[in-house]
Amino acid sequence: MESSSSYFSRALQGCIAMLPLSLAVVPWGFLAGSFAIDSGLTPMEGQAMSAILFAGAAQLVAMGMIKSGATLLTMVVTIFFITSRHFLYSLSMRNHIVGLPIRWRLALGFLLTDELFALCGHHKPEKFDRWYALGAGLSFYIIWNIATLVGIVIGAQIPNLQQYGLEFAVAATFIAIVVPNITTLPIFLAAASALICSVIFAAMGIELGLVISSIVGMTVGYLSEEKLKR
Repeated sequence: MESSSSYFSRALQGCIAMLPLSLAVVPWGFLAGSFAIDSGLTPMEGQAMSAILFAGAAQLVAMGMIKSGATLLTMVVTIFFITSRHFLYSLSMRNHIVGLPIRWRLALGFLLTDELFALCGHHKPEKFDRWYALGAGLSFYIIWNIATLVGIVIGAQIPNLQQYGLEFAVAATFIAIVVPNITTLPIFLAAASALICSVIFAAMGIELGLVISSIVGMTVGYLSEEKLKR
């Protein structure tokens, strides 16, 4: 039977492995906290967004919609589509955690972010370490909430913090996630086609440009992979 020190050591390894991505989203957390105050939420409500919803892009969109007076139904539908990729993450990770107790599945499911999936999603199910994943996911969660708290405090003192370009942290984080995973030609073609389409659609002012670009990228990646198999 493994000792508690072994569990801690594996969790610490996950925390250290996640540290670069955790630090990369700190400006994003500042922005989320500041934007919450700017949107008219109380400090408690702003912190609850990070503590309960725990989804950076969805939080920023939700707070923008709150500020613009959008209806609850519109917000729910929009956030559902923004976060629907987590359904794919969970399907991909199902074999990794299916044999774990329900408390572990709930905990890791809650902590499953883009960053945690990028860190652990490529692990083979038989090599998956739940303590490593817990350390990585929990440390990311804690840093995100601390960054949000700092953003709330700063946001109360410095309105419109988003004007300082902190939103680039969003792009920087996803670049850090995607680039190391471009290891095959199909993945490269998928990323390149999605990138090119997103730029073109943005220039054309198409609102669903990112969604369409994602579909194009997935289609190109799938077709090129099938082509190589033949």
